[in-house]
Amino acid sequence: MAVFVALGAFLMTLAGGWTAQRVTDRRHLVLGLAGGLMLGVVGLDLLPEALEAAGDEVFGVPEALLLFVAGFLLAHLVERLLAARRAAHGADEHGQRSPQVGLTAAAAMVGHSAMDGVAIGAAFQVGGGMGAAVAMAVIAHDFADGFNTYTLTSLYGNAGRRAIAMLVADALAPVAGAASTLLFTIPEGALGAYLGLFGGVLLYLAAAEILPEAHHEHPARSTLLCTVAGAAFIWLVVGIAE
Repeated sequence: MAVFVALGAFLMTLAGGWTAQRVTDRRHLVLGLAGGLMLGVVGLDLLPEALEAAGDEVFGVPEALLLFVAGFLLAHLVERLLAARRAAHGADEHGQRSPQVGLTAAAAMVGHSAMDGVAIGAAFQVGGGMGAAVAMAVIAHDFADGFNTYTLTSLYGNAGRRAIAMLVADALAPVAGAASTLLFTIPEGALGAYLGLFGGVLLYLAAAEILPEAHHEHPARSTLLCTVAGAAFIWLVVGIAE
């Protein structure tokens, strides 16, 4: 049942990527929506789950929050190192984006989607009602995952076939994650640590890359509304799941 439900997440992820691909003439709106979705996923979904799963404190601070900050700084460090490398080879730091950053971010999205599948499988092990609630939340927000995966990959200058390949991998990840729960389970503490680290990376990309790009050429009110709508959509999904 868990694997069958994960097929719904597979279809929703593809639908999100297809939507991001088809609205290229409204790129600023796509990026504004993606930024809002990413902000909502981090603040309303990933961080609460990370804090609940990784409850230990390190010098008075929850481990999940330390890893969240570490993830943010790691993404910033990688971006600066890649920018310095481009500059050393004569590239314009502000005119080019490193495809590796987009692929790395998309790969992190794939990992997150796999964890979504694991969550579905674990919830069904608890009970059918719990499994249905978690599955509904995962399927709903996997649309946002597919949207963000395609947008992140293509934004950083990767070819369309790479963006589609990462989208397909992101769509397959929940199915693989759900199937894996038939064999083993991931320790709760390790899952919380991963969610905290990934949340920091995702927030950096949204705040430092996606949203500034969205408002660079089209500082329109509609772009801001799309960002708010994206965050509100994730709030709705989280509320339904609760």
